[in-house]
Amino acid sequence: MPKLVVASYCTTFLKSEMLHIYRQVTALREVKTFVMTKKLQNYERFPFDDIELIPPPRVNPLRHGWLKFVERRPPIVYRGEYQALSSLLERRGAELMHIYFGHTGVHLLPFIECWRRPCVVSFHGADVMLKAASPEYAEKLRKVFHAAPLILARSHSLERRLIALGCPPERIRINRTGVPLCQFPLVRRESPKDGKWRFLQACRLIPKKGLMTCLKAFAIFQRSNPRAELFIAGKGPLQPMLEALVLELGIGQSVHFMGFLSQPDLLALYDRCHIFLHPSEMPADENQEGIPNSILEAMATGMPVLATRHGGIPEAVEHGRCGALVAERDFAALAHEMEKMTRRAHSFREMGALASESVAANFEQRAQIAALEAHYREAVEIAEEAEARETAERPVLTPQFAERVPAK
Repeated sequence: MPKLVVASYCTTFLKSEMLHIYRQVTALREVKTFVMTKKLQNYERFPFDDIELIPPPRVNPLRHGWLKFVERRPPIVYRGEYQALSSLLERRGAELMHIYFGHTGVHLLPFIECWRRPCVVSFHGADVMLKAASPEYAEKLRKVFHAAPLILARSHSLERRLIALGCPPERIRINRTGVPLCQFPLVRRESPKDGKWRFLQACRLIPKKGLMTCLKAFAIFQRSNPRAELFIAGKGPLQPMLEALVLELGIGQSVHFMGFLSQPDLLALYDRCHIFLHPSEMPADENQEGIPNSILEAMATGMPVLATRHGGIPEAVEHGRCGALVAERDFAALAHEMEKMTRRAHSFREMGALASESVAANFEQRAQIAALEAHYREAVEIAEEAEARETAERPVLTPQFAERVPAK
C-alpha cells in the first residue's frame, strides 16, 4: 500500500526555536513527507534531504495591479504565490498539506479554501494571540477553522483557546510535542552537600517566559542559600533588561547567561543542574505557551520542575508529583517552593524520577508521531467524505484551479 504523501509547509525552515518541528518532520515513518518553505535557515543544524524552496513568482505588473486594485484579490493571489504552490504540490503528488502555525494558515486561507486536497493547520501558542495591527485576524482564523478538516493543538489549553476563538471542537485534535527519550537519558541527581544548588531555565528571552519572576525568586532564595547558582540558556530581546535586573538585585555573581546552546551542550547543562524553573506568564498580547519543549526535556532527564499554572504547563507538570506550580508572576511563592524542594532530599529525588516517568508515558516521540500520522489519514478521509456528499447533493463539476484564478 503506497504511503500518503504529505507536504509539510513551514515559511522558514527552520528558526532556532523550532526544533520540535524538525523532530516531528524527520520522525514520520508511515507517511512520506517533503518540506515546502520560502526560506532556508540553520540548515547545518536542521538538515533534511527533501526540501522544496517555493520559487518567487514572476511579477506581471498589469496583472498584479488588476488583481489587487480592481478584483481586490488577497496578496497570495495577486503576488502569484497561489499558482506557484499549486504547481509544486501537483508536481509532487501531495495528498495533504500540513501548515505549521496559525498565522501561516491565515496567510494561505485563499489556497486552503480552493485547493482540491485537504490541509491541516497546527497551532503552537504564539499563533493564538490576536494581532492589534490586523483587526481582521480573528475573523480570518474562524475561516481557517472551517476550511481545514482538522486543526491540531499542542495542548488542551490551546484547544480551549481555539474553541473560544470560534473553532468547532469536533475539528480539533491534540498533537503533543514528542520527546526522543534516547537523547535524554535519566540522571540520578543527589542534593548537593555543599549547598551549591544549580537551577536552570532554558528558553527564548521573551516576555511570556517569566524570566523576571525567575530572577526575583532566585534573589529571595539566595539570601538563605548564598552558594546557589542560576543558569539561563537562550537568547532574545529581553537580555539587556534581564542583565540590568540581575545587577539591581545584587545576584550578578550567581546568575549565568549561557546564550543559545547546541543540543549536546544543553544536554550537558541539564545533567549538571538540579531543578528546572519555567514561570511562564500571559503577556498583554496573549502569546501563551503550549507545552515548552525545554520542560519536557528537563523532566525526561529526571529534573523536577517549578513552574506556573500557565498554558499547557499543568498538563505536563503535576503539582506535588513532578514538581510544583504557582500562580503567574508570584515570585514569592516560587521562592517558597524552591526552599521547600531543596530542604527535602527524598522528595527532590522522587519528583525527578516521577517527572521522567511522566514524559515517557505521555510525550514519547514514537507514540506522538503515530498519532499525528493517524490525524493525517483522518483528515484525508473527512475531505473525501465531504466531497462525496457535495457531489451527491449538487452534481456539477467543481471548477478547476485554473478557472478560479486568472492565468498569468
